[in-house]
Amino acid sequence: MIDPGALRTRLTLEAPVETDDGQGGVTRGYATFAKVWAQLTPLGARHDVAADADDVALRMRIIVRCGYVLTLQHRFVDGARVYRILSFHERDNGRFIEIDAESRLG
Repeated sequence: MIDPGALRTRLTLEAPVETDDGQGGVTRGYATFAKVWAQLTPLGARHDVAADADDVALRMRIIVRCGYVLTLQHRFVDGARVYRILSFHERDNGRFIEIDAESRLG
């Protein structure tokens, strides 16, 4: 059982928005979908190299109240930090959603 008082971090849930680029393709951006209270728990970090640049991938568990339709294309934002959703499932008989997410620190 999750203590609702542990949801003390305010995150912005963003949904993908695709716009026509005028050349037959699309450009993906993000728009604010909801503001949510969340519990963030660090799961670990790993060193990574992407495009010849050092990077750190920080894994987090994010718990929010249920009531949002999520896909893996949604993301959470906390100031300058962006959390990409890796997986999610319902907890406590559908009252909460537990999300495994990743943020890049580079």
